[in-house]
Amino acid sequence: MAVSGASLVPILLGLGISLASAHSPKEVECILFNEEYMTCKWGSGQTLTANYSLYYWYGNKSPVVECQQYLWEHSVRIGCRFEQREIIQFQPFHVRVNASQDGRTLEIPSNCMELQNLVKPEAPVNLTIRNMSSNQLQLTWSSPYPKAHCLEHVVKYKSNKDTSWMKQEVKGDIFSFPSVDYEKYYTFYVRSKINNYCGSTQLWSEWSVPVFWGSNATSKGRSSPEPPGSPLRLLTVLTVSPRLVAGMADEHLQLFWIHTVLIPIASCLLLLVLVVLLVRMERVWVIIMPRIPNPSKNFDDLFITHNGDFQEWVGVPKDVVESFKPNYSESICHVSELPYEPFQDSSTHLPGVPGPQEHGPYKNSYVGA
Repeated sequence: MAVSGASLVPILLGLGISLASAHSPKEVECILFNEEYMTCKWGSGQTLTANYSLYYWYGNKSPVVECQQYLWEHSVRIGCRFEQREIIQFQPFHVRVNASQDGRTLEIPSNCMELQNLVKPEAPVNLTIRNMSSNQLQLTWSSPYPKAHCLEHVVKYKSNKDTSWMKQEVKGDIFSFPSVDYEKYYTFYVRSKINNYCGSTQLWSEWSVPVFWGSNATSKGRSSPEPPGSPLRLLTVLTVSPRLVAGMADEHLQLFWIHTVLIPIASCLLLLVLVVLLVRMERVWVIIMPRIPNPSKNFDDLFITHNGDFQEWVGVPKDVVESFKPNYSESICHVSELPYEPFQDSSTHLPGVPGPQEHGPYKNSYVGA
C-alpha cells in the first residue's frame, strides 16, 4: 500500500519528537576541577540508551572539535573529559551533543559557558589547631588550588554538646575561635570556592577531612587540651588502604631492627676495635696515660757505693781534687791602734810636749813576724 509524501511528514516528526523526548539529555553540565581537568556530562547510563557524541569550540570562529576522551557507563557515553591542555578560560565555550539511534540523529545544542565560572577547587588539607591563649584557638589549613588568592572559605564546627553546626565565612586561610570550653570536644571542617574577584560560581569544594580538639568525657584515652602556645594533638579520620598499612608496618619493622639490633652491635664492635688499638699501640697508650718518672734509682750509687762523695760519684780525677787543696802557710800579723789625743794649738804649746810638727794625732805601731 503506497503512502503519500504528505503523510510521511507527521510520521517523521513524531519519530524525531519521540527520540528527543526519550533519549536526549536535559542539559550538559560542565565542571572544571581545580583547573586540572574538566568533565561535561549529560546523563547516566541507566537513563540513556542512544549513542551520543559531543563537539565543542571556543569563541565564534574556532574549529569544531569532537571529544577525545568519552566517559562511559553501562556501555553508554554519558560525558566527556577534557585535559588541562584543552581548557581555555575567559573565552566563550560552546558544546553540541548529537544523539543517534537506529540511523536517526538529533542535534541537541547547549548554552554558551564561561569556564572560569565553572571551577570547583579541591578540598583544603593540612588542618592544624593551635592554642593562642587560655580560651582562644586558631585553625589553619592549606589548599591544593594553585591560586590561593582566588579562594574564599567556610568553616563548619560544633561541639559534642551542640545539636547544630555553626558556619563561618573566612577570607584567608586562618580561622580564630575566640571562646573555647575545655570541657567540650570540638569538630572542624573547611571547604572552599572561587571568590567574586576570579569568577562567578557557586561550586563549593568538598568538605575537608575533619580535625578534632578538646576532651571527650565519654571516650577513654583522651586527655585534656594542651597548654597555650603549643601545637595540639590532631585526631583525624582517614581512610587508609591495606597496601599503605602493610608498607607502614614493614617500615616500622625495619626501623625496629635498626634501632634495637644493628645500632647496639655496631657500637659494641666499634668499642672493641678502639680497645684493641689502645692496647696494641704503645705510643698512643703513652700519650693517653704518661708514666711518672722515679729518680731515686739514679742516686743509689751516690749514697751506697761512694758514701755521699759527689766528686767521686761524678768521676772527678784525684789529681784535680788535690790541686784545689791549699799547700802553703802565712805568718800571723797583729795590728793595733793607739788612743786618740786631742790637737793643741802652737800658742798654747807646753814645754816638754812634742808639737804637731813632731808627731801626728795618732801613734801607730806595727809588729810583724
